[in-house]
Amino acid sequence: MAIHIGRRELIAALGSAAAWPLTVRAQQAMPVIGFLDVRSPDAMGVRLRAFNQGLKESGFVEGDNVSILYRFAENQSDRLAELATDLVQRKVAVIATAGPPAAFAAKAATNTIPILFIVAQDPVSIGLVASLAKPSSNLTGVNLFNTELTAKRLDLLRELVPKAARVAVLVNPADTANTTSTLEALQAAADGMGVRIEVLNAKSNREINAAFEKIGSIRPDALFVGASPYLHGRRSQIVQLAAFHRLPATYALREVAEIGGLMSYGTDIADAFRQIGAYAGRILKGAKPADLPVVQASKFELVINAETAGMLGLTVPPSLLAIADEVIE
Repeated sequence: MAIHIGRRELIAALGSAAAWPLTVRAQQAMPVIGFLDVRSPDAMGVRLRAFNQGLKESGFVEGDNVSILYRFAENQSDRLAELATDLVQRKVAVIATAGPPAAFAAKAATNTIPILFIVAQDPVSIGLVASLAKPSSNLTGVNLFNTELTAKRLDLLRELVPKAARVAVLVNPADTANTTSTLEALQAAADGMGVRIEVLNAKSNREINAAFEKIGSIRPDALFVGASPYLHGRRSQIVQLAAFHRLPATYALREVAEIGGLMSYGTDIADAFRQIGAYAGRILKGAKPADLPVVQASKFELVINAETAGMLGLTVPPSLLAIADEVIE
C-alpha cells in the first residue's frame, strides 16, 4: 500500500528532523554544575535558593542556560568520596561544596575541575588553598569565620546564662578540621572565663542520642553545639533533646533559633551560598579559581529565641536585646 505525503508535510518532517540534532546539541552544550553536600536535600532549601540567586546574578538560570547535578550524602560523610568521583566522571564544569569534608572529597577527586567551597575555618591553615588573595589552585570559595567566632559565641552564652560554669560541647569527630579548630579556640576562651568544658562526640543519630544521655547524667549548665554541616542537618533532633533536658544551648546558624534553639551567633549562611553561586557563574564565563580570591564573610547575626528563654526560666538581659539582629517572641 503506497503512502502519499504532501509537499507541506514533507517539508515539515524534514524541518523537524533537521532541528532535532540542533536541539540535542544545544542541550549537550549547556554547562553542568556539580553540587556536593553531606546533608539531605530537605535541609538545604534556603541554601539552594541562595545559590541559585547568585547564579542568576551572574546570568545563569537553572534549566534555562545551566544544569545542576545535585549529590547529597544524606548525612553519611563516608559517601562523599564516591559522590565526588561521580561528578568528576560526568565531567561537570565546576563543583560547589559546603564544609571541609565535601571540599576535601572534591579536592581528592580532581585537580583540574574548579571547586568552590564554604568553610568555617581558615582555608589556608587546613590546606585547601595556598593563599586567600591568590588561591593558586583549582579551589576558591567563602570563609565563614565561624571558628573565629567561637569565643564570642561562648561569651554571649555566658551573658545569657551567667551561672554557666560547666558547658557541654557537641562536635562531629568526622569533621576533623572543623572540630579540631573549634575545640582549640573554645578551650582557650573557656580557660579565660573560668569555664569547664565537657566534649561530646556525635557523627550519627544514635551517637547524638547517646551524647544527650550522657548530658542527662553529667548535668552541665549549658550546651555549645559545634558549627558542623552534619550537626546542623540534625538540628531538629538536637533542639528537641536540648528542650527535653531543659538545657540552654548556643548554635552557629539562625535556622536553629528559628525552630526553637535558644540562641545563634554566626555568619549569614544564605549570603555565603549566594556568593559561591555568583562565583560559579563567573567560572562558567571563563574565570579561573586561582584568580578569584577567597571571600571572607562580613555579615554576622545574633538571633535570640525569647520564647525558648522564657520556657527555660531565663531573662534575656537588655545588653543582649540591644545588639540582637532578631528576637523571636
